[in-house]
Formats: sequence, C-alpha cells, structure tokens
Amino acid sequence: MCGISGIYAFTQEGRDVIQRLPDSTDALQLRGPDSGGHFTHGSVGLGHRRLSIIDVSDVACQPMVDETARYTIVFNGEIFNYQELKKQLLDKGYTFFSQSDTEVLLKYYMEEGPSFLKKLNGFFAFAIYDKEEETLFVARDRMGVKPLLMFQDEDKLVFASEMKSLLAFGIPRKLDYVSLYEYLQLNYIPAPASIFKGVKKLMPGHYFMVGKKGKVEIKRWYKIPYDEKKAKKNDLSYEAQQKKLVDLMDGAVQRRMIADVPLGAFLSGGIDSSVIVALASRHTQQLNTFSIGYKDEPFFDETKYAKLVAEKYKTNHTVFSLTNNDLYEHLFRAIDYIDEPFADSSALAVNILSHYTRQKVTVALSGDGADELFAGYNKHMAEYKVRQGGFLAETVTALLPLWEMMPKSRNSSFGNRIRQFQRFAEGMNLSAKDRYWRWASFATENDAKSLLSGKAKRILSKDVYKKRRQKILSHLSQKGDINEVLYTDMQLVLPNDMLTKVDLMSMANSLEVRTPFLDYKVVNFAFSLPQSSKIDGGMKKKIVQDAFRGMLPPELYKRPKHGFEVPLLKWFQNELRPMIMDDLLSDAFIEEQGVFNLKEIQRLKAQLFSSNPGDIHARIWALVVFQHWWKKWMA
Repeated sequence: MCGISGIYAFTQEGRDVIQRLPDSTDALQLRGPDSGGHFTHGSVGLGHRRLSIIDVSDVACQPMVDETARYTIVFNGEIFNYQELKKQLLDKGYTFFSQSDTEVLLKYYMEEGPSFLKKLNGFFAFAIYDKEEETLFVARDRMGVKPLLMFQDEDKLVFASEMKSLLAFGIPRKLDYVSLYEYLQLNYIPAPASIFKGVKKLMPGHYFMVGKKGKVEIKRWYKIPYDEKKAKKNDLSYEAQQKKLVDLMDGAVQRRMIADVPLGAFLSGGIDSSVIVALASRHTQQLNTFSIGYKDEPFFDETKYAKLVAEKYKTNHTVFSLTNNDLYEHLFRAIDYIDEPFADSSALAVNILSHYTRQKVTVALSGDGADELFAGYNKHMAEYKVRQGGFLAETVTALLPLWEMMPKSRNSSFGNRIRQFQRFAEGMNLSAKDRYWRWASFATENDAKSLLSGKAKRILSKDVYKKRRQKILSHLSQKGDINEVLYTDMQLVLPNDMLTKVDLMSMANSLEVRTPFLDYKVVNFAFSLPQSSKIDGGMKKKIVQDAFRGMLPPELYKRPKHGFEVPLLKWFQNELRPMIMDDLLSDAFIEEQGVFNLKEIQRLKAQLFSSNPGDIHARIWALVVFQHWWKKWMA
C-alpha cells in the first residue's frame, strides 16, 4: 500500500512543472512512510511513497525499473495472485531480482500489455512508463478500492493518489458548483467529478494511455457482469449457492493474508467482519483482532458480540474502549487529512480504529462491501417492501403527516424508527430513480439548493447536474428488482463513500486495509444470484447469514444492526459551538465567502441550538467539513 504521483508534459511549460514532482510525492508521506523515490525521463516524471508490505527489502523500492531500463512502474496496492502469475512468467523465461508483486506486475505488462489487467486479483492504482514508445499507462482496480485523480490541460497531464498531491503540481483551484451541490445532498462527491473543475477521478475498472503526441485515451477494462434475466434463472440450488459463497470467500480471505508484516482483522461484532475472522482463523494459528467500544454510547457498543467471535476462534483480541472525549480528540486530525469535502461522520470512527490498530499491525482485513453486494442496508429492505407493496407499506405511507410531526433521532431505537418511517413514506410516492437518490441523500435537492448563495445558484449548471445524476441512476427501472439497486450502489455508494472513507482514514494512519468481500470472483458470483437469495420480507443479506450460520455464535443473529453514530449533536451544542458560531459558520465568514445563503445558514444554526434539532446535525457536519476544507485549501 503506497501513494503515487506523476506527470506527462506536452509542452515546455509542462516540462517546467516536473520540478514540482518531489513536492507532490512528499504530500503522500502518510500513505507511504517507509521510503520514497522519483523517476524522470524527458517529458515524464513518476513519484512514489512506500508502505512496505510484501518484500520489505530495498530492492523492492519504487519507482522500479526493469533490467532493460525500458519500463518503469509506480504502484499503489497489492496483487494477491502475484505468486501464481510469477510462476507463469518464470515458465516463459523471465527472471526476477525481487520477491515483490510490483515486479510481477511490471513484467506481466511487458509480456501482454493492457490485456493483462483481467488476470490481476487485487486492488491497485499504478502507472507504467515505456521509455522506447514514450507512452504512459495508468490503471485503476475493478471496484475502486484504490483512488486515482487526474488533471489535464494543454501543457500536461498530472495524476496522483490524493488531491493534496495533485495540488502540489500547481493546478488551478476552481470550485465546481455542481460537485458542491451533489456534496450538499450526499455528503460526498461522486466520480468522475471532484470538487475542482478540471480534476477528474479515474473510474473503477478503467485505464488511460498517454502517447508522445499528447493523445489521452481512456478505456473501461472491467464491468460487473450483471444480467437480470440470467440472475433470475440461476440454476444452482440455494444450498449449492451457499457452499459456493463459502468456498469463494475462503479463497478471497486466504489470498489476502499474504504479507511480510504483522496482519490482523477488524471485528465489529456484526456478521460481515465475523465471517472474515472465522475464515481467516482457518489459515493462521492466532489471528489478531481489533474492536472499538464506546463507553459513553452503550446503544452503539457491540463489543460483547465481537468478544463472542474472538473467544470462539481464540483470536488475540484487543478492544479499544473509548469515550466521546477520545473521539473528539481525533476529530480535527481526521478532517484535516481530508483534501476534498467528505462528510460521512463514521470516518471519525474508522480513523480512530485505524490509529490504534496500526500500533499493533500494518495490515487489517475488513468486512466492507458485503452490504452493497448482498442487500444489507435498511434502505434495501425498504426498497424491497416498496416494490412488493401491500397493506403495511401503504399504511406507513398514509401516516406521513404523523411521522413529520414526531421527534426523530439516530441515537435511540424509537427516534430512529420514526425517522425511517418518514423516509419510507416519502420514498413510496417517488419513481425508482428519484427514490434511490432521495434515500442515498441527507438533504433534498431543494434543501441543498436553498443553502447556496444567489451567485452560486447562477453558476450552478442544471444541465450538467441532470446529466451526472441520470448517468448514476441509468440502471434503475420501475420493473427491476433489488439487484439493480445493488448494482447502482456498487457504482455510487461503495467507491465514493465506503471505500473512500476506509482509504482516507487508514492511509492517514499508514495502515493497509484489505476487503475479501470485494474479491472480483465474489462480486461476479454475487451478481449471478437472484434477488431471492439476498433478501426476503424477513431477512437482509440472506445468503451471507445462512451460509455462515454454522460458523458464528447464534447471538449474532438475535440482535438489530446498529452501526455507529458519532455524537455530533452533543459536540455541536457544546465543544464545537464556538467554532460554528464564531468561525466556520459565522455570519461574517459566510458573507465574505459568498458561497452560501446567509439566511439559510442562520436558520440551520437556530434549529441546531433549539430544543428540537431533529436530524439536522448531518447537514451541519457537511457544512463544517466543507468550511474547514475551504479555509485550508481555498482561502
């Protein structure tokens, strides 16, 4: 796991920018604290920061050049089947000077060119320069586990693992108001757009090639093989599907346990992380596992369930028992690392878990991805019930005026249920596309637009927004089933929210996180399954729960899924109140900045500090994160 950056210059002005490469690379130091290096040749520069995982010797450092000095690679990620690929190359007469997966990656490209991507099992973003042809090849993994941003103008193309590294090349910082509008709804910015005009995210499963004449060609090399008709006609029995899932997951976990440094696993006490621990325990005598406990938030504390799994599999288990004050102390460290507005507040918990886990291991396994693949979220059950219809769904919808009047909160069972009833009732009356967007959002389009100043509204391009939204929602229909919702989650929620969160917060702590559920063989299999294998009226993530039932403590099946809600409201009304009122959301700063509607900000602040703040804290958090980002990167 590392960080990469690079430049391909088209003009002399572009070549002058190559001198900024060391600054760009240094900006990635937390991603790769072990070593760093640079390569330049004519119009091309490549930079690398290394977090040593496989072959920790100096011979595996990057940028790595092959023996002929024709090809040079910088690589962020891991190739889990590299030993198998290496054997194939040895049989063809290749020799190796290291034990790293980086060298295997480089030489397989030398052997086959871009087509070799389909043979890779892993997560990655990498760049390979061919000195003879003067071409630059840059690729991103299938699911978008590893990030890659790029900017192109008439003088150059630059790319990097993080925005801060890209900005070190001196690119223009022009706010994209369509991206801001999306952010105010979703709390993150969907790819390929970014917060800056001109900066794009290379989409998952895509690569680009730059030629010496400056031509840039982007191609898609992987697409989830989802066919609704084939999924509905899957000829495997449900029992056979379960067995195949266990086998595929066991292989995915085993592949991800290859490391030359200490390895462990996150263990939340939920089904997904418990599955990973159960399978990983098959392949090591004593697995290190890590959980967070919340002393001040017993409603969200799930450590007793994690302990049951740890005891069953005799893991070396560590519980980091935290107070709200512990979380608060890490708050600014987390948001200070964010170089594009990102307001999923659970990132704070991931950050602190990564911080403490890194003190004991360098690699951690995680259960991320299972909810998007197998329908594990409450919104999936709600969508299922909407599409099924019936008396209960219609009754909840008819009572919308009642839900709107009642108090709502994520921090209690009753308040959270009322919140869910209201969202369900609102969604029931929408089309499939509008409902998906509404349930993916924290604010409606109108609420987000009301936050913008008159100037910002004038700049906002409605046509660009509509095109972006339509593309994201293009796979949804009125007559389809849950699989098309999950497919959309895999394009939107997973790479832009969940994986971005884990990458940012783990890399801020120099920790590599591996996600077995996102092994492409597991993903391909998941989308060959019919809806009935994933969800019914009584169970979400059905096949995962059933397939691993015999491996997990029964107590895990007898409890609601809570997740974790950072105590933002308490902080806003106490510790963070001066920062909100006198700094980031002060009237003077809002007026000077000219981005937001002062009256609407004042209204939100009044609601926040009232006796009935409701669910306003998620929207306030999005504003706080944006303003903190603005002061650091735009002021």
